Amino acid sequence: MAKINILDNQTIDKIAAGEVVERPASVVKELVENAIDAGADAVTVEIKDGGTSLIRVTDNGGGIEKSQVEHAFLRHATSKISSADDLTRLVSLGFRGEALASIAAVSQVELITKTPEELTGIRYMIEGGVEKAREEIGAPGGTTLLVRNLFYNTPPRKKFLKQPRTEGSYVADLMEHLAMSNPKVSFKFLLNGQAKFYTTGSGDLREIVYRIYGKEIAGALTDFQYEQEGMTVTGLLGKPVINRANRSYEIFYINGRYIRSTLISKAVEEGYREYLMQHKFPFCILHFQIDTEKIDVNVHPSKMEVRIADAPDFYETVRSAVEDALRERETIPAVTLSEPVKKEMKETEKGGRRARETAPEPFEERRAASIRAIYEKSRPAEANVLRQTTVYQAAAPLDGQKPLKETAAGKTEQMTMFDDKMLSAKAKEQYEIIGQLFETYWLISYQDKLLIVDQHAAHEKVRYERLMRHFREKEVVSQNINPPMIVTLNNQEKECLKSHAEDFSALGFIIEEFGGNDYAVRGVPLDLYGYAEGTFFYEILDELAAEAVTGTPESVRSRIATMACKAAVKGNMRMSRQEMDALIDELLTLDNPYNCPHGRPTIISMSRQEIEKKFKRIV
Repeated sequence: MAKINILDNQTIDKIAAGEVVERPASVVKELVENAIDAGADAVTVEIKDGGTSLIRVTDNGGGIEKSQVEHAFLRHATSKISSADDLTRLVSLGFRGEALASIAAVSQVELITKTPEELTGIRYMIEGGVEKAREEIGAPGGTTLLVRNLFYNTPPRKKFLKQPRTEGSYVADLMEHLAMSNPKVSFKFLLNGQAKFYTTGSGDLREIVYRIYGKEIAGALTDFQYEQEGMTVTGLLGKPVINRANRSYEIFYINGRYIRSTLISKAVEEGYREYLMQHKFPFCILHFQIDTEKIDVNVHPSKMEVRIADAPDFYETVRSAVEDALRERETIPAVTLSEPVKKEMKETEKGGRRARETAPEPFEERRAASIRAIYEKSRPAEANVLRQTTVYQAAAPLDGQKPLKETAAGKTEQMTMFDDKMLSAKAKEQYEIIGQLFETYWLISYQDKLLIVDQHAAHEKVRYERLMRHFREKEVVSQNINPPMIVTLNNQEKECLKSHAEDFSALGFIIEEFGGNDYAVRGVPLDLYGYAEGTFFYEILDELAAEAVTGTPESVRSRIATMACKAAVKGNMRMSRQEMDALIDELLTLDNPYNCPHGRPTIISMSRQEIEKKFKRIV
């Protein structure tokens, strides 16, 4: 039998550090979250060599009392909780009391801190978990932590880090997410001595998005807010025109903490379903405020994952809220003939010359206030357009929405987005169908816009909605099959079939037990008759067996979308004026007439201004 060894404290600390300190970005995350928990409203982060040689985090928070400095580096020493009961009432970002101990175990740490009540501060040094120096020094209020030579005493772990450029990009990505999660905190991020970005701490989420992602993205976002007992959601939803190729731009925060959640991602994507093409994902930034008793953040050492109570109800709530919000907006893509401006303005005009804006350093409150005042007056005109006015209003006018008006008081007033919508019975009275282009597209004149309709996408959408309505209202007609299709199911599949017997019946299936593990499928939905010898049945069974399924299974939608596509009028087919008119009438009755079942737009618009620019009537 192998001998059981009792490990020494240094070895224990190094093992524990492996759970918390994965790479330089992990260190930055822990230190910045500690700074925010300490009440800081200005934080500067500097890294060198991807964070391996130096990480410096400076804040203007409450600091650490002199008598508590050593305690801060002990494992499981924390000011955030005092007992297990506190875990259900957490409102802080950090709470385990492992961060500083774990960081100090694998690096050389220098701490400079001072509380507002004390005249002098403390400089404390610890290397590899061993105290090296402690002295009183003059220091501003707040805390500065310097972390040098990360993993200097654990070479195997340092070997698995990526190149400094890559590690630096991880830190930059983290800083962007931290800035968006804390709009009221002024952040400055320096990489190898160069300022990469800063935020003013004005509380304007759009300003941060503008600085990180640019004008085009910021202008294609619309405000979102939802509230029910125990939960509030605020943030920004992207218009379909900026849908992305991956989930990297689905950004979620719960109680101020950036998290990854498959449950939330799926719920949001389901809400966006009618606006997403295949393999596309929405751009969104959502802040959830949830009762602490309904979530468990103590799931993983990185605190990037959470458990949510009543997951199915939560899923459906988020899905329906996103879906309803999107349906309240008109999402007709506007075609721009002008060349887009590729380079965003990074500087502002001041006194006839360019004056580069600089970020406020922590501890300089007077300078911070002056910088914010200058920012409000002189920030780029594009950013001014991005100021929100009320809930559910996009700062940049949505397609079909009237522009901002200046009132007598000088305030911006957003006209209601429901005025003069392009796709409405009222608007149709002003339509003038010009004709058919390439026997595929309809040209329609409406006010000062040219609308272009894809006849296939429009007809496909109308047929899809008609078929889906039959499914939802249980008006599906079954087609008997003889002989019946015999399927053999395992125990899990049998339980799923029994649990969802009503769902299968509503879909038009007639299924009977046939003995043992066999079942006889004696009827299938009429519109789906002859579909790949039972493949459709198994697709639905697998979908229903999946976790957190609500509404109609994806396999049903996919099949109905395919049916609608095949039956819809195609391109290169001439249509009469009466046929166009009738199809437009039915299109206007839909909740979402803007996208086909596969997410492609049914209609686009081109402004008169854009056309006149091309003909040089205006410049």
